Amino acid sequence: MNTSSKFINPYPFAILLLTLLFSSLVAAQQAAVASAHPLATDAGLEILQQGGNAFDAAVAVTATLAVVEPYSSGIGGGGFWLLHIKNKNRDVMIDGREVAPLAATRNMYLDKNGEVIPGASINGPLSAGIPGVPAAIDHIATHYGRLPLSRSLDAAIKHAREGFKTNAHYQRMASIREKHLNATPDAAEIFLNDGKAPKPGTLIVQTDLANTLSAIAARGADGFYQGEIATRLVSSVRQHGGIWSKLDLSSYRVVEREPIRGSYKGMQVVSAAPPSSGGVAIMEMLNILSGLDYEKRTSADRKHLMAEAMRRTYRDRAEYLGDTDFVNVPVDRLVSIQHANAVASDISPDQATPSEQLKAVAAAVNKATDTTHFSIIDKDGNRVAATLSINFPFGSCFVAEGTGVLLNDEMDDFSAKPGVPNIYGLIGNHANAIEPGKRMLSSMSPTFVETKDRYAVLGTPGGSRIITMVMLAAMEFYQGGSATSMVDLGRYHHQYLPDKIVYEPGVLNDDDMQILFERGHELEELDDTYGNMQVLVYDKRNNRIDAASDKRRNGSARVIEFTD
Repeated sequence: MNTSSKFINPYPFAILLLTLLFSSLVAAQQAAVASAHPLATDAGLEILQQGGNAFDAAVAVTATLAVVEPYSSGIGGGGFWLLHIKNKNRDVMIDGREVAPLAATRNMYLDKNGEVIPGASINGPLSAGIPGVPAAIDHIATHYGRLPLSRSLDAAIKHAREGFKTNAHYQRMASIREKHLNATPDAAEIFLNDGKAPKPGTLIVQTDLANTLSAIAARGADGFYQGEIATRLVSSVRQHGGIWSKLDLSSYRVVEREPIRGSYKGMQVVSAAPPSSGGVAIMEMLNILSGLDYEKRTSADRKHLMAEAMRRTYRDRAEYLGDTDFVNVPVDRLVSIQHANAVASDISPDQATPSEQLKAVAAAVNKATDTTHFSIIDKDGNRVAATLSINFPFGSCFVAEGTGVLLNDEMDDFSAKPGVPNIYGLIGNHANAIEPGKRMLSSMSPTFVETKDRYAVLGTPGGSRIITMVMLAAMEFYQGGSATSMVDLGRYHHQYLPDKIVYEPGVLNDDDMQILFERGHELEELDDTYGNMQVLVYDKRNNRIDAASDKRRNGSARVIEFTD
């Protein structure tokens, strides 16, 4: 008897089963970029998709921000890049901070009576330090990247040559500096429209800057610090009252520094080292709060204790912080628990300590600034937190002829006269006095914070308020906050002098205000919000990235996935 049966091949089902099982075990790898401008975020992500790592992407984002956010950063400025190299479990800070020209003198911004000359350290080429960004991006690409520098600069060159469209924030920043941008023909021609701040949607084309970036792409840092570009920079600066020399440019060097490290109740902190004051100040504040049962307090109590920690830390900043290559900064003591306990010993839970009762330095005025920050995590776990600046919006407002390079006014970050505040209300002492070749003190605070289950990459612009913004966000992370909650968190600030808490609209409720007022705090609600924080949070449990860009401005945070 014939029998027949239908044969069913089991292999396709087995293959399907194995595929489903494998895909459930191996999640797609994620990478992310958060920056202050969508075009810069896109540039970083494109480099990651082309096989670059976080460090290549950092070069692309840095250069693109220099083109599309000229009020905040530029290749005529400087910054700090905090890197984590995953396969070596190593953290390093790339110090691309500007330095004082070799012809700089301690009293260069004082008149014959020894008083600070208004505007001298803010406007024009005399206010400009020697830029560090071109050297830093070359250094990062050469020592840490996978791709050629030229490829990572492609997007920036394209946006400079073809132009980018302005937004409302650009118009606001240009309006603030309209008078001084008009003082330089090249600056006015590039950044203004018939001498006025351009309306949103205006196309800004920077052909000379595209050529300068192309020179850097072809020759690395030498394309900026030597040769034709260097000659044009020095000639233009000196013709308009500046003091740069070719030796200033050719002798500029990036410095690799060991970051500031510490912990807060099991949360590890890695942050910027001097000449940034950020890491030292953040660790001092965390150490102060660690002995005060901060998390268990009421809302008003937490704000009171935080303000008292800020007050004491900013007093120490004014007294001790400077460029450690020139002055002896007692970093180990300032970030120690012993020092925190000593300065916190007179904190009252019920009464504000008048700043005049602490060792006096000087009175100050609080003003805002711009600067920029970006955060990157690549699919391999490398990460970058970078804060960059040209100081005041549009820096010195001076563009060197034929280069497209907008120069910084970071010389204002020195103490022009010990005890006298700079434009951001920060005061300094002899540790931050002007010296040839010295790096000026900064508040820029690119930071990593990490617990057993998560880590965050964060930072923000904001002048004297940078440190306190990062501090508040770090505490939010410690308490389980997401990237969005860290960015959205209401901000308040105390910087020793002036002796008051300033805060964003609506941050203090009626009970907070009443209690803080009764304890002796002076309160000032600001007219507007401040900061532009960019945060990435990596969850180790599910290998996912949470990304957020500050809603207060116009940035962009994006996550992409890679499947092998």
